[in-house]
Amino acid sequence: MTTTTISLRLPKDLAEQLTSLAQSTKRTKSFCAVEAIKNYLRQESWQIQAIEEGLADADAGRMINHDDVKNWVTSWNTSLEKEPPKCK
Repeated sequence: MTTTTISLRLPKDLAEQLTSLAQSTKRTKSFCAVEAIKNYLRQESWQIQAIEEGLADADAGRMINHDDVKNWVTSWNTSLEKEPPKCK
């Protein structure tokens, strides 16, 4: 894997947490920072993709009526729990 060097400024408390994590896991601060950035990017990318898909569904008219969702959620954990509503 090709790497590149970047520089960034961290608040002192965050830098201390990174140092502490690196020491306790016997990893380098660089390794811990790369793992944190990977996790952040994975999470944010997933969220942005889900939002874009939702907007595309809305633009195409694939939506579920609010009252149908409300009735479904209200039925959770009851003996009369309903099936999830379908797009119309």
